[in-house]
Amino acid sequence: MTTKASSSQQSMHIDPYEKTWMIISVVLIVVFGIAIFIAGYAMGFQVPAPEQKVDPKTVAKEGPFANPGLRELAPGRYEVYVLSKIWSFVPNEITVPVGSKVTFYVTSMDVQHGFKILDTNISMQIVPGQVSKLTHTFDKAGEYKFICTEYCGAAHAAMFGKVIVTP
Repeated sequence: MTTKASSSQQSMHIDPYEKTWMIISVVLIVVFGIAIFIAGYAMGFQVPAPEQKVDPKTVAKEGPFANPGLRELAPGRYEVYVLSKIWSFVPNEITVPVGSKVTFYVTSMDVQHGFKILDTNISMQIVPGQVSKLTHTFDKAGEYKFICTEYCGAAHAAMFGKVIVTP
């Protein structure tokens, strides 16, 4: 004699502790998703991406990287072309007025470098053959040092510069 078990009698037993941790895991995934959304859209965080391809052997001879530096596009809007090479940034000093919105275009002509402006959200990996681009608005006057964040050889520690924001 077989009896059919009704659906109300069939249930999957989950330990209460396991159920609690499953709920916590789902809640954390939702919280992290919301945090990423807020950081990406509401706070304007940027992810550096290759802007264009260049030939690392000729990048310093043609185009904007032949004469790297600051260019004013409009009042309060600038772009900076920075060329990284063993063991320096060209230019290594940039001066802008407070409130300036600056777009950085950075490339390397030799090995992989990093470009990080301290106390800002500018941090990117610089790969030979690619131009990386990020934008930042400098709201406070002062000196913002930039450094190479990828080990690039014996004098790596000497590879730095600064953005001077004047009042």
